[in-house]
Amino acid sequence: MSRAAEFSRVARRNNSLSSSGRTLVFAFVFAVSVGIAVAFAALGAWLILPFAGLEMLALFLAFRDIGRHAGDYERIAIEDGRVRVQWREVGQLRNAELSRYWAQVVASREGRHLSLRSHGRELAVGRHRSDEQRLQLAKDLARELRQGAQGARVLRVVHSNRVGEA
Repeated sequence: MSRAAEFSRVARRNNSLSSSGRTLVFAFVFAVSVGIAVAFAALGAWLILPFAGLEMLALFLAFRDIGRHAGDYERIAIEDGRVRVQWREVGQLRNAELSRYWAQVVASREGRHLSLRSHGRELAVGRHRSDEQRLQLAKDLARELRQGAQGARVLRVVHSNRVGEA
């Protein structure tokens, strides 16, 4: 039987429209744009039709890309001496695992970059978070890692201006 994680944070993309909402918005914009283009074409400005078509193609591709990433998330969990990171991106699931006792939190001062480092391996995390949220996550992770180490190893948040600078 699996134990609950001692520490767990999940970040998801901000999707303000559901799949059906995106479809309705696209249908409305399509109807208005094509309706205006047909009206101008009827008045003799037929060249507007291909541009309206290109505009609708670009909007369709943008909405399709948003839909493909709608279920993306990142989960960071600390349990049983392990730091587990799970990413779901465009339907593909990836997992990584680090030792809790060797893991270090690496964050830039501004919060633009956050990663977990252990044994020469660095995992970028916090993709779906703002700079302020990444800094708060860095503090929370560092605190949890220190508590789990029980004084065996002092872990710290490393502030740097560039990725990889310690």
